Amino acid sequence: MSDSKRPDITLYTDATPNGLKASIALEELGLPYKTEHIDISTNKQKEQWFLDINPNGRIPAMTDTFSDGKTIRLFESGGIFQYLVDEYDKDCKISFPKGTREYYEMTNWVFFQNAGLGPMQGQANHFVRYAPEKIEYGMKRYVNETRRLYGVLDTHLKSSKSGFIVGDHISIADITTIGWVIWAGWAGVDIDEFPTLKKWEEMMTEREGVKKGCEVPKKIDIKERMKDKKSLEEYAKHSSQWIQQGMKDDAKK
Repeated sequence: MSDSKRPDITLYTDATPNGLKASIALEELGLPYKTEHIDISTNKQKEQWFLDINPNGRIPAMTDTFSDGKTIRLFESGGIFQYLVDEYDKDCKISFPKGTREYYEMTNWVFFQNAGLGPMQGQANHFVRYAPEKIEYGMKRYVNETRRLYGVLDTHLKSSKSGFIVGDHISIADITTIGWVIWAGWAGVDIDEFPTLKKWEEMMTEREGVKKGCEVPKKIDIKERMKDKKSLEEYAKHSSQWIQQGMKDDAKK
C-alpha cells in the first residue's frame, strides 16, 4: 500500500448475491470504506453518474484513490477482488502468495463461480421467481445445472482438511461463493442435499466479517423470507415487476 491517502474506498452495492462479495472482502480485510446503496429496483444503476463508474450498469462497483492520487474505478466482482488482493492483502488474509499452488487453485474456484455457478444460479432465480410465465424447460435446465455445480463444490469440500475451499484459511474463493449459496433456496435448490457444502456455509456465516458484509448496504433476509410463504410470494412479485420493467427499458435502447 502506498503512503498516499489510500484507502479511500467507496463501495456501490445492493443486497444481492453478487453485491455481498465486495463488502465481505472489505470486512475480512478490515479496511475502512464508504457505502453508496445502489437500489437496483429503482434503476439507479442505469443513471449516468453510475455508468461512468461501471459502463455495464451492474453492481458491485468500487472507487478508490490510486497510487497516482487519482480515482480508480473497479467493476465486476472478480476485478474488485484482484484489486483488493493486489493492493491491500499483503499478509494474505483472503488470498495466498502469488505463484503458489494455493494461489492458482484459489483462482480456479473464483472463475468457477464467476463463469459457472453465478450465471447458472442467476438464470435459475429468473425462471423460478421472476419470469412472467412458468417455463418448465427453463426451470429444469438452470435449477438442475445449479444443483450439479453445488455437487461439484460439495465433493471438493469433502477433501478439505480446513473446511475452506482452498488451503488453511478463508480466501476470495470462499467469499465469491458464499453469497450465492446463501440464496440457494431462492433458486429452488435444497441445500440439505449437499451436507458438506451446508456445513461450509454454516462455518462461513459464523465469521464476523461475513456477518458484517451481509448487512451492507442492508441486512440479507432471504433465509427468513424462505420460511414465510406470504412474504416470499410478495417479495418475488415485487422483484419480478421491476426486473420485467428493467428488461423492457433495456430493450428500448
